Amino acid sequence: MATSRTFGPEREAEPAKEARVVGSELVDTYTVYIIQVTDGSHEWTVKHRYSDFHDLHEKLVAERKIDKNLLPPKKIIGKNSRSLVEKREKDLEVYLQKLLAAFPGVTPRVLGHFLHFHFYEINGITAALAEELFEKGEQLLGAGEVFAIGPLQLYAVTEQLQQGKPTCASGDAKTDLGHILDFTCRLKYLKVSGTEGPFGTSNIQEQLLPFDLSIFKSLHQVEISHCDAQHIRGLVTSKPTLATLSVRFSATSMKEVLVPEASEFDEWEPEGTALEGPVTAVIPTWQALTTLDLSHNSISEIDESVKLIPKIEFLDLSHNGLLVVDNLQHLYNLVHLDLSYNKLSSLEGLHTKLGNIKTLNLAGNLLESLSGLHKLYSLVNLDLRDNRIEQMEEVRSIGSLPCLEHVSLLNNPLSIIPDYRTKVLAQFGERASEVCLDDTVTTEKELDTVEVLKAIQKAKEVKSKLSNPEKRGGEDSRLSAAPCIRPSSSPPTVAPASASLPQPILSNQGNRVCILLLVEPHSPAWTSWLGWGWGRGANTSFQGQTQGGWCLLQAGPHGGTRGRGAWPDASCCLLGEDSRLL
Repeated sequence: MATSRTFGPEREAEPAKEARVVGSELVDTYTVYIIQVTDGSHEWTVKHRYSDFHDLHEKLVAERKIDKNLLPPKKIIGKNSRSLVEKREKDLEVYLQKLLAAFPGVTPRVLGHFLHFHFYEINGITAALAEELFEKGEQLLGAGEVFAIGPLQLYAVTEQLQQGKPTCASGDAKTDLGHILDFTCRLKYLKVSGTEGPFGTSNIQEQLLPFDLSIFKSLHQVEISHCDAQHIRGLVTSKPTLATLSVRFSATSMKEVLVPEASEFDEWEPEGTALEGPVTAVIPTWQALTTLDLSHNSISEIDESVKLIPKIEFLDLSHNGLLVVDNLQHLYNLVHLDLSYNKLSSLEGLHTKLGNIKTLNLAGNLLESLSGLHKLYSLVNLDLRDNRIEQMEEVRSIGSLPCLEHVSLLNNPLSIIPDYRTKVLAQFGERASEVCLDDTVTTEKELDTVEVLKAIQKAKEVKSKLSNPEKRGGEDSRLSAAPCIRPSSSPPTVAPASASLPQPILSNQGNRVCILLLVEPHSPAWTSWLGWGWGRGANTSFQGQTQGGWCLLQAGPHGGTRGRGAWPDASCCLLGEDSRLL
């Protein structure tokens, strides 16, 4: 692995460059020579055939007046023989070494391109970048597009500035470093993307190179990926203007990004806070930052550096190693939070840290309980997929949230239970029609099923009251006072077709659903009972009597009905004492 050069005011003298021909290979009918170029600790490989050497030599003879006999002569007969190739490898290496020795200061442009200096060598990289911005800089700034640059390019610019050389050492005005500095002063949108592993054909680990971003004075948006956050300098100089910051695949802590200078002080506090106790530093906040993406890093905690981002509205900490949720109470403006694919196992007290949250992504964690979500009253969107939630009772914690509209519970153990969707939707009560579950809009059929589930639950509650001696006495008093249709000594004329009634009919027309709770459904004597009508059009109590499985209804202003039916626009079912369908 290549080691980075000294990053700072003190640096060693620039090492001499070398070029060696280390081998060759036959491609089709011609030989390609493999050149290894060394610049300090950086090495890279270039491949050229003899004709490329010849073209280079012709240009240098014309432009720099070098000896035209310096290049080994061209051979026609036996040009690919092993002995000739080996001799030519040695001769071409001598040729390249003489060229580099002839131009120790500024390498001629044509030779630099031949040896790929514009890809891997500091002066060549900055010259190529300066020329690009000389030609297209104004156009890029005018379009307001994101400008993409690599860590190696930024490293080269940083090193070039540290050298203290003239900004246009080559004499070519197009390659003046001033073009880069003028562009970076005005650029608003920057993207820095490193590479995993060696860069190109070199041994350069681009993601480990240090670079300085203080040359950028007007940044509004920065995206950084596959760089080492510990080697990034000058980002904090953009605090006055930066609104959106993304640092991915780069950091091991939030402090590395938000307050890199914290390591220099024992105690620090954000600017503008009331100081308590000894403080060695007061650090300015990121006063313009509203969006922060620190996903896909190796962050294990939400540390106190969040105090420096008080205006954050969107925070993405997904795909990290977070174990608990801390310090977010300092983010009063936070409305969108992504904590997906971490290692969270508890949400206790979450409402004390997320007062105004609207979108919360908790997918891909280790959650079994949702008890910490029950007071997030402003929550609109909630993603809980890929967790360990087993019990339907856990959904009740979010069922009462008044603003919740989108919920995802896919790939949890409870998502495979029968009637999963309707049972989840039933937890939202009257708001079931307003909830979109697992990115699927609730259907009319599901809503009707939800009404039945709610009615069954209501009937169970009534049954519980009737089974309580004290409550039952009160209910009996109500029943005796209510008008009923008294039957004759014979059963009603409408008899059931079988010993049990059919399954309740689910209507997609919004019809009422009757759930009748029969306390003693098969008593030989007529027995009073109390039932409930429940649906999107009704919430009505029923009174009546049963004898041996027959029933007689009376339903307030809608009149009485005999037999096992109810209103013409209602579906009915009878529930026995054990709440089973009769």
